Amino acid sequence: MGHHNHSHDHGELKGRNLGIAILLNVGITVAQVVGGLISGSLALMSDALHNFSDVLALIISWFASRLSRRKQTAKQTFGYKRAEILAALFNAVSLIVIAFFLLKEAFVRFSTPQDIHSILVMAFGGLSIVLNGLSVLLLKNDSKTNINMRSAYLHLLTDMLSSIVVVLGGLAMYFWNVEWIDSILSILIALYLVYSSWGLLMESVRILMQFTPLHIDINEVNRKAKTLPEIENMHHVHVWQLDDKQINLEAHISFKEDLPLSRVNVVFHKLEHLLHDEFEINHVTLQPELNGFCEDNNIIHQEKSHDH
Repeated sequence: MGHHNHSHDHGELKGRNLGIAILLNVGITVAQVVGGLISGSLALMSDALHNFSDVLALIISWFASRLSRRKQTAKQTFGYKRAEILAALFNAVSLIVIAFFLLKEAFVRFSTPQDIHSILVMAFGGLSIVLNGLSVLLLKNDSKTNINMRSAYLHLLTDMLSSIVVVLGGLAMYFWNVEWIDSILSILIALYLVYSSWGLLMESVRILMQFTPLHIDINEVNRKAKTLPEIENMHHVHVWQLDDKQINLEAHISFKEDLPLSRVNVVFHKLEHLLHDEFEINHVTLQPELNGFCEDNNIIHQEKSHDH
């Protein structure tokens, strides 16, 4: 017997804001490539590369957010809700790949230093700070509630910070003539990219692997369920996230005594509210059983492998 609670709150993503951010980042990328080639600055070229990745990340995020709103069908019973998780995973991986590319280029530049026009570096870096700052503000609200938007926001935020570092490097080169600072700053930007992307990468992987959300302790879920007087225990439990909003739970519920179906429904209704209020679980499927019906009453049921 299944009992479902559909209390999903899917906020509309700001497609218009994403579109504006994409256009701003195309402009930044073109300007910084020109500036990097003229000035000879690796940090500026690194920033341009990161900006180009921002454009791709934003396009992927925009496409995924559109895809995730498509209706469920008989062939796609969950719809395309995981599209945004895949987009977040791709964006996190791309940030880490870019970081390692920047590290490689920075170490090469150490052995072959080049003359750098620091005033141009500061001018183009300043332009990037302003335009990326606008993009960051456009996506800030959506990034708080959506992992896909958070991945796009992270691309933009790290790029704005790296542009600030580029400008500081330009100042150091202008006043103290230290060309090697360009490579040092590129390394710092790369390390920050890895640091800021790792959490997003792990969160995406956890959702795709259907791991239990970090804030949920299944033993505590069972303990709370048993506070309802009719319930003996909860077993064969599975808890996973469909996306960053919907947490699903399925479980067998052992009742202490044989109850009529109407009474079972009342108990399940109470349990659903408890699971939602205490653990933010908003989609529940429960199978009622009389105590002792299942041979295996462990909370986590171990599937037996069948080797032929």
